[in-house]
This record gives sequence, C-alpha cells and structure tokens, in this order.
Amino acid sequence: MIAFYLYEAAGGVSYDDAALHAILAFPGVIGIKVATLDSVMTFQRIAAVMRDHPDKLLITGEDRFLGYSISMGARAALIGMGAALTDLQARLLRAFHAGDNASFLRLSTQFDAFAQTTFVFPMEGYIRRMLWALAADGVIPDDACDDPWGPELPAAERDRVRRAVRDACAARD
Repeated sequence: MIAFYLYEAAGGVSYDDAALHAILAFPGVIGIKVATLDSVMTFQRIAAVMRDHPDKLLITGEDRFLGYSISMGARAALIGMGAALTDLQARLLRAFHAGDNASFLRLSTQFDAFAQTTFVFPMEGYIRRMLWALAADGVIPDDACDDPWGPELPAAERDRVRRAVRDACAARD
C-alpha cells in the first residue's frame, strides 16, 4: 500500500509528524507519495520524517520542484508531467544517481521551467497542457489534445507550452 500526502485542494489532509510515523508503521505500507503543490517546507518536513523509515519509499509528486525533491530523498516519482519528455526525466534521474551534478542541475532547472508553464492555475488544466506537450514533442497528433472534462484554456497558453517543450528539448542535443 502507498500512503498519500496531498495538498488540501486535491482532497488531502495535513498530517503532523506523529500521524506520519503511525501511517508509515502500518504493515504493508511501502511508502508515501507527497504532492504539496507549492510547499517546500512541508516536503522537507516529510523527508525528515522519512529518515526514520529508511525501508519506506518517499515518492515525489512535486512537478514544480522535481529535482529538489529527488535531492531531498525521493526515490520514485508519480507526477503529472511524467507523461511528457520522459527521456529527459530519465536522464535527470541517471545524472542524480551518477553524481553528475552539472547535468542534474541543468536538467532540474529545465524541468522547473517546464513545470512553471504546465502546472499553473487552473490546475485541472494540466492534463490538456500535458497533451499539448506530447503533441509539441511529436508523440501524439495535434488532434488528440482534447480533454473533455478539463477547463478551456487560451491559445496563448498552448504557445507557451510549445515553447517550453522546445526549450526543454534543447537538452537532447
């Protein structure tokens, strides 16, 4: 079982350290997925709690600070932007584990910029933005970018996503 620590707007509850320790002590809990959206301090606190549970996985859900969350101890990721630019995300993880700090920092900075374009309000629009990113990267056709349940987004936002993908893809070269 994977426990979840989600920000309130996503239906989450704010657990104190005692509750986190109790949740992680349950048999069958292999780790916790953390998605605070914008609270580095909360992520840091949970990462500190996880040091008392080295057999448990800290799973980041932090699209907006992916690289930092990995450097704070996340050993896995369950993120919305995991659908796009997957080869670059794999390169980011390999750079971290290989100790290639220059590449890790460069890729982390690029992903922060990408996330600042795709994980913005309205948050429910991130699915459409990910579809736009996949189309911009040539993974899916342009006509496959409809999200019938998500909010309508302006065309200018699609242009920003295309630029963000183009900028991130410069790292492939």
